[in-house]
Amino acid sequence: MTRPTAKGWCPGAHRPMPSGDGLLVRVRPHLGRLTEEQVLRLCEAALRHGSGLIDLTSRSNLQLRGITPARHEPLLQDLHQLGLLDADPAVEVRRNVLCAPLWRDGDETACLAEELTQRLSELPELPAKFGFAVDAGRQRSLVNASADIRIERGTNGGLILRAEGAERGQAVTAESAISAAIALAEWFVRTGGLVKVRMARHLHHRRLPLEMQQEHPAQSADALIPGPLVCDAFDAAAVYGVQFGRIPAARLMALMDRSGAHALRVTPWRLFLLEGARAVDVAPFVTAPDDPLLAVDACPGAPACASATVDTRAVARALAGRVKGRLHVSGCAKGCARPHSAETTLVGSEGCFDLVREGCAWDAPERSGLLPAALVGGTECL
Repeated sequence: MTRPTAKGWCPGAHRPMPSGDGLLVRVRPHLGRLTEEQVLRLCEAALRHGSGLIDLTSRSNLQLRGITPARHEPLLQDLHQLGLLDADPAVEVRRNVLCAPLWRDGDETACLAEELTQRLSELPELPAKFGFAVDAGRQRSLVNASADIRIERGTNGGLILRAEGAERGQAVTAESAISAAIALAEWFVRTGGLVKVRMARHLHHRRLPLEMQQEHPAQSADALIPGPLVCDAFDAAAVYGVQFGRIPAARLMALMDRSGAHALRVTPWRLFLLEGARAVDVAPFVTAPDDPLLAVDACPGAPACASATVDTRAVARALAGRVKGRLHVSGCAKGCARPHSAETTLVGSEGCFDLVREGCAWDAPERSGLLPAALVGGTECL
């Protein structure tokens, strides 16, 4: 089945999006990194202007929830003072640049992401969800992260530029990569890509030029997991999981204090990395790599989202560890929390759930009318 069209738009800072619990304001940290001061003051802003809840997104951004219209402008002033806001709304909405989180100062990932950010004005007008991934480490870490144009390592050890959905990419150098990425974006627009919105969909109908299909990408890196991190990029670091991608601002402030971290890096995987941190337990953050909640995706659900009629996260929490494989609990058929197939998907519909096996939220269900209370209580087996 075809995925339903999402209502609304990708929220930004200048242009927030209304939700069931107030405005969503998206913050795009530069290179996915915030200093200790930025983290603490952003948490204070989330508490002062909104509900105090912060969501991690699949593009390494942060979303402040529950912002009232009257507090939006004061929040923008705070973000500007923190260096977390582009003064030009047109630049802010274009800055969909996902950066591999284990970059080091001066390495190719950091330098290429910086150059791409500086040259955003050279890009053609692109769909709001169109994004770039800069993943120039020895192995690729952003394989499953959302992007339309990727700069990554090729099998021969050099850099390649690859369109999402293509098996191979174009060999580039650090000096030519960004110009080549801009040219690929121009090809996307010139060949009618705006109709399909995303690169992978466009490639179902349009073939890339041969020069853009030269080399296969390198193998992928091991996934980050919660716990202490041993990495050349840091003297000390720890990774923490976030249940369903939602952070209570007050608890994050407590974690920063207790761990001794001096910076935070956001990832696309509901994990964040604390630089200079020692591993400590601070609820509700996930510190065990085998925590069953890491295998569960769930959108905010009702009442936070007006499209949902079910409390998704209560059901997801109750079923974590009771369902084999990946579990996706979606408030509606749009499947915002997971745009990919899962072994088990529950989809909210008129206060109940539909069950999809080995599919996405918008696929045809094999069962319908599952009561949330029965799922939580275990009287309804999946």
